[in-house]
Amino acid sequence: MMNYYIIFKPDLFKILFTNITQNTMNNNHTNQDNESVYESEKKVAVITGSSKGIGKAIALNFAKSKEYSSIVINSRRIGEAELVVQEIKKTTSCDSIAIPGDVAQEKDCIRLIGETVDKFQRLDVLVNNAGIQKEIPLTETTLQDWYNIISVDLTGPFICSREAVKQMKIQNNPHGGCIINISSVHQIIPRPHYVPYATSKGGIEMMTKTMALELATENIRVNIVAPGAIDTDMNINLRTNAQERENTLRKIPMGRIGRDVEVANVVEFLASNKASYITGSTVIVDGGMTLYPSFSLDYDHNSTQIFPKNNVA
Repeated sequence: MMNYYIIFKPDLFKILFTNITQNTMNNNHTNQDNESVYESEKKVAVITGSSKGIGKAIALNFAKSKEYSSIVINSRRIGEAELVVQEIKKTTSCDSIAIPGDVAQEKDCIRLIGETVDKFQRLDVLVNNAGIQKEIPLTETTLQDWYNIISVDLTGPFICSREAVKQMKIQNNPHGGCIINISSVHQIIPRPHYVPYATSKGGIEMMTKTMALELATENIRVNIVAPGAIDTDMNINLRTNAQERENTLRKIPMGRIGRDVEVANVVEFLASNKASYITGSTVIVDGGMTLYPSFSLDYDHNSTQIFPKNNVA
């Protein structure tokens, strides 16, 4: 039978213990450095038309998510934009500034992106949300009506995206970025008396797909969120006109009007790293409006419940 002996050498043990302790400290230091880098890489976002409605809801969602260091609020009305900035700063740890501008004007779009980059040195997310509509029969639609709507709803997103991509292509840690265009179910569903509006939304769809294909190798994702009937000031008639409300509800299988935060939740997801493999896609937020509701089962809408409570499933 063989005997084994353990020889304890204090000096050797001291060296081994010192090395282990030093490696542990180095690893902890590295982890802290990584956390600091992660904190410094929080995103910067620009949201056009974000002083109210869907745009404001998106801005607040971004700020509360803790994924953003800075949110830029844009509106033609600086006073309304500043109110959103104050709300973000008061209720979250996110920084925010207001940059006024009309996305129908090229110089304003260029200035919006330029001032954002000058202030924060990067731009990670652009949400082209600003939009207008006007109900007018085709034969009464003037060329100015056409230009007014197309310039805000289609040309503005093009210019803002063009300028944002110039920055996204050259920035690192991370390289690239994300563009989300707020469209409408009317990129799919024709809408009489809204020819310029529906045309602009159809254009947004193909512009988004083409940009997504062109920019994919640059790690720049481009997607669409297409809302249906949402309770915003743009759809004020759904609150004030009972007949219009009932007509709209008949087109929505879920039997209710959507809320701005329900759109904002989808935008927040698409702008996050959880959607890192999604580009060139449209996410429709419409309660089923685009599902040919005339083929659905009969249902009775209770008009007293058309605007949902806050507890959205």
